Amino acid sequence: MEEYFTIIFRTCFLYVFILIVFRMMGKRELGELSVIDLVVFILIAEVAAFALDDYESSLFNAILPIIVLLIIQILSALLSLKFKKVRDLVDGDPALLVRDGVIIESEMRKHRYNLDDLCQQLRENGVASVTDIAYAYLEPSGNLSVYKKDEKSFAYPLIIDGDIQEKHLKVLHKDVDWLKAELTKNNITDSSTVFFCIWEDNRLHIQLKES
Repeated sequence: MEEYFTIIFRTCFLYVFILIVFRMMGKRELGELSVIDLVVFILIAEVAAFALDDYESSLFNAILPIIVLLIIQILSALLSLKFKKVRDLVDGDPALLVRDGVIIESEMRKHRYNLDDLCQQLRENGVASVTDIAYAYLEPSGNLSVYKKDEKSFAYPLIIDGDIQEKHLKVLHKDVDWLKAELTKNNITDSSTVFFCIWEDNRLHIQLKES
């Protein structure tokens, strides 16, 4: 009888404890989980499974690895929030797959994304033909973001967290010197002070970092 009570207690305790841990990790949709998030969740599930299977072992031995994983996840989230390069390394970058109705084969091959995948996600976005697309981006989550030609012009992020997005400048056929000159016109001499800057409707929209 004591054995059954121990199993029930450990199960209920680990359920509540892991629920608290997941809440502390923050709210993210399943499709938006980063690689680190996914690895941490899988390891926590494995640790909990071992703890429930070996009910004679110390409960602290099961809790400690989960706490360590929680610390790893929180630290990675803080680093990703503070440094875009870390965020790109962990989460990846969106990939431009279609531009002006033309499929970019090199990007498709790079991300091992085939035409069947593309056609399926276009149907899910209610797009009948590739020729109707202005831009289609494969997001780090695996979702396809589609912008039709008859929709509002696409907004290009040129600066994110003070980091200049040179690949977007190339798409616009512009360079870093042009961007710095535009910032100077807005009395901004240091791009690192810019929190977010986008190019939309043929002009810059700039938001500075909070002091």
